[in-house]
Amino acid sequence: MINTMYRMTINVAKSFLGKNVNLHLKDGSVIVNVRVDKIQKDPAKREVFLKCTPYGQDRFISLPLRKVSWAKMLDPKLIQTLDHKSN
Repeated sequence: MINTMYRMTINVAKSFLGKNVNLHLKDGSVIVNVRVDKIQKDPAKREVFLKCTPYGQDRFISLPLRKVSWAKMLDPKLIQTLDHKSN
């Protein structure tokens, strides 16, 4: 498997819609295993936000795209294995 990491732009964010990723923020922190659900533009603030759902939860996290440095897609087979073990 090739480990690929992508710098975060709106086009890259679109490619991650519906997928589980680790989001690496510009301040050095990492948001682990979230599904990118929606890309939302706020015309009042002229900012783009990512709406993400943490693994196993129903609530959303709203994160400005400008704070995300890069993202790394997670292996879907690993997530399926974790689901089967937790049941």
